Amino acid sequence: MVLLAAAVCTKAGKAIVSRQFVEMTRTRIEGLLAAFPKLMNTGKQHTFVETDSVRYVYQPLEKLYMVLITTKNSNILEDLETLRLFSRVIPEYCRVLEESEISEHCFDLIFAFDEIVALGYRENVNLAQIRTFTEMDSHEEKVFRAVRETQEREAKAEMRRKAKELQQARRDAERSGKKVPAFGGFGNVSSMSSGSLITDTIVEPEKPKITPAPVRSSGPSKALKLGAKGKEVDNFVDQLKSEGETIISSSGKRGSDVSKVLPPPVNVESVHLRVEEKISLSCGRDGGLQNMEVLGMVTLRVTDEKNGRIRLVINNNDNKGLQLQTHPNVDKKLFTAESVIGLKNPEKSFPLNNDVGVLKWRLQTTDESLIPLTINCWPSESGSGCDVNIEYELQEENLELNDVVISIPVPSGVGAPVIGDLDGEYKYDSRRNVLEWCLPVIDANNKTGSLEFSIAGQPNDFFPINVSFVSKRNYCDIQVTKVSHVDGDSSVRFSSETSFVVDKYVIE
Repeated sequence: MVLLAAAVCTKAGKAIVSRQFVEMTRTRIEGLLAAFPKLMNTGKQHTFVETDSVRYVYQPLEKLYMVLITTKNSNILEDLETLRLFSRVIPEYCRVLEESEISEHCFDLIFAFDEIVALGYRENVNLAQIRTFTEMDSHEEKVFRAVRETQEREAKAEMRRKAKELQQARRDAERSGKKVPAFGGFGNVSSMSSGSLITDTIVEPEKPKITPAPVRSSGPSKALKLGAKGKEVDNFVDQLKSEGETIISSSGKRGSDVSKVLPPPVNVESVHLRVEEKISLSCGRDGGLQNMEVLGMVTLRVTDEKNGRIRLVINNNDNKGLQLQTHPNVDKKLFTAESVIGLKNPEKSFPLNNDVGVLKWRLQTTDESLIPLTINCWPSESGSGCDVNIEYELQEENLELNDVVISIPVPSGVGAPVIGDLDGEYKYDSRRNVLEWCLPVIDANNKTGSLEFSIAGQPNDFFPINVSFVSKRNYCDIQVTKVSHVDGDSSVRFSSETSFVVDKYVIE
């Protein structure tokens, strides 16, 4: 068998992807594929046609053809077997057998084609082996990545040490009444493009000023004031890498770059409870819930020894079918009978000044009616690109979602999207190629909304969509209604906070 080329083409003979296994010019292969549809005889069941020089062995793939071009003296039975293997490979990489999808995964297909045929001859491989070979899982690559991560950690540790040295020298200079020196511990400051050194160091609460100010009024180089507020010292490395660019202060970070958490309560009693939930959800772009998991926990913190021997009354109004589990030291019989959390040994106290998880629950489902916030995206191709309509709907009307950000990927290098109808606000990040649809609040009074925009691209360019939000109301209706002493059943003052946050919320 001598296989000249393997190609996926349209019914008009237009080549979408083609792999030649012998020396052939582009003009030659395009000419052969263009002649292929004209040679087929309608009404016949043959899956091959011949010319004076080559043979076409083909298989229809919906609106496309998988075509093998071979010499006339090749074995037709082997050709058909090879053709079947080629046809089975394509769905491994393409979800739909359409021209756009084939073009998007053309290199994956070419790599797979090369595993089937080498120098025009069929290799003895099956589909599972092809999948393994194309993954190219390399032990050497894993070792290289591990070494690189170790080097990066060491570099960050060195940056921390250097930052502390710079800060200590600055403090020593202030104590002695001298001018603060222009530190150049990381190279010649005057050679930097911006002519100044910008750093973030350890938190100094007594100096909340975050705007850097030059400490010298003259000289070829100026060092800016150290001691910016509230960032990890790891950012020191990132600031040095971005020297010469606009440096964003901690208050100017994008909301989507910071993990969304609710602020702690102002008044905290000696008995404090946290009811926390996280949701992980994946939906298909055409509808259908692939997986949804909600994990919740009640955490207790006692700071006064006299309130150590207590019991918690739980109000569980959930009807979604979640699974509850108590801490091993909690009396399970008492909880099952009376929905009260207390220690197995009532003479013992809860640990002081420690966060103790006393109750946790889990809900896993594929029931679409339980999705708290549904997102529907409708991209449609137009003459100039794509018109995209995206809408949300709050299905759980008891929830109030705050700081909702719906992140929609957009094609790069085509400019900003043109926004039409809009509920809420939007931000376009040209560096990350993301359109962020920002909604301060989604509740029963604001349960639906939509966004329309136009941009050059194809429908697949606008997925996956990521959603983030925070809420002071939990999804599963579980709350602590009362805290009482074990002896006497007298009530204990307590404070509580409830949070419902996103771990993963993706429309793929």
